[in-house]
Amino acid sequence: MPDALLIGPYRPDDVLAWEPDGPRTARQFLSDVAQLAESLPDRPTVLNLATSRYEFLVGFAAAILRCQLTLLPQSRAPQTLRRIAGDYPDSYGLADRDETIEGIESVSIQLRGGQAPWPGEIPRVPLNQVVAVAFTSGSTGQPMPNMKTWGALTAVAHATGSRLGIKGGDRAAVVATVPHQHMFGLEASVMLPIMHGLVMHAGRPLFPADIRSVLADLTGQRILVTTPLHLRACVTEGVRFPPVALILSATAPLSHSLAKEAERHFHTEVHEIFGFAEAGSVAERRTIDGDRWRPLDGVRVVQDQTSWMVHAEYLPAPVPVPDRITVDAQGMFVIHGREADQVNVAGHRASLGELNQKLLEIDGVQDGVFFMPEEGADLVTRLMAFVVAPGKTSEEIQRALRTHIDPVFMPRPLICLSSLPRNATGKLSRESVSELARQWLEGQGHGA
Repeated sequence: MPDALLIGPYRPDDVLAWEPDGPRTARQFLSDVAQLAESLPDRPTVLNLATSRYEFLVGFAAAILRCQLTLLPQSRAPQTLRRIAGDYPDSYGLADRDETIEGIESVSIQLRGGQAPWPGEIPRVPLNQVVAVAFTSGSTGQPMPNMKTWGALTAVAHATGSRLGIKGGDRAAVVATVPHQHMFGLEASVMLPIMHGLVMHAGRPLFPADIRSVLADLTGQRILVTTPLHLRACVTEGVRFPPVALILSATAPLSHSLAKEAERHFHTEVHEIFGFAEAGSVAERRTIDGDRWRPLDGVRVVQDQTSWMVHAEYLPAPVPVPDRITVDAQGMFVIHGREADQVNVAGHRASLGELNQKLLEIDGVQDGVFFMPEEGADLVTRLMAFVVAPGKTSEEIQRALRTHIDPVFMPRPLICLSSLPRNATGKLSRESVSELARQWLEGQGHGA
């Protein structure tokens, strides 16, 4: 049966991860994994909630060696965890030291440290072994589980690294603002570094000053794995950053203007990954080079009778692309947004995603989203917009927006807020925006 190594090209004393109290070598990692694997309960599934990226990886690897399936919740909300535990009643939780997970039998990750011998052989994992379950974000309905094999995770890591020109000898350090339980976070901030012999930073800095501090603590080349939300904050606040070799962004569309500003601000290239939980990472582009996405090596996007499908050897079956796309003769494609994002106003059609991009390109707008309430007797069925733009009035933003979009799509009302209810990966669920709209409409006397 074909298999692959648990970690990539490390020598015993190469730094594999960087924790707040210092480095963790490849030798120490394999020792930590072996010790934890011995202490895990004999259960088929595990909910890994470790906040340290390193401890998460140790737990993930230990579970793999015990042939246990790691569940990757799309959020840490108690109701989400209870739902997953209900769907997988024989599961247990992995938590930080001295912490518990309410309503779920949990084991604290307590690593012993100390030096350990280099094993005679690095563990190997069958490519067809299912090692994780990634859940959809639930932004358009009930979250659904998606099985991930070791072969799929390693193939995506190798293809992404090859596309980005990453070489193990570079020993670059990967810093990420995205959670490691998220599919993009797992692929880009965990699997990418360990498959290429890079250094994985264990923390998750969120604010620009924290990101700068973490980057400054590292030596050598640095790779930043992040989201448009974090990039916009970094550019807006004007914090000066140490040199970064590469920025990799995903989880939401990145506008050309923000990518250009980020490249100038960080003195580097900004690349994007397009993917979704069902297929993982699918394609890459350097945002300022244009709208076309180039599939990763080994990935093809093929049209069948009803939709475009993602094909790859590591996928058990072709996976439908959730967005509307057009594909050229070279296999590259342009994304036009999801069918559910299409709105029809007075016979004119537009994508909410495209309208959001126009809104975000307005000077002074830090965040924003268009919303079309559901039709109903008690709702005002016209486009609304929620905007974060300190120092700007809704009238000023409306005036600027009129020069970018068709008048029929002008949001009425446009409501200024201090922040939007984005989740840990920077996504906005329809439910959360709908709740904003409901609260505003109630406040205006329109009813629920």
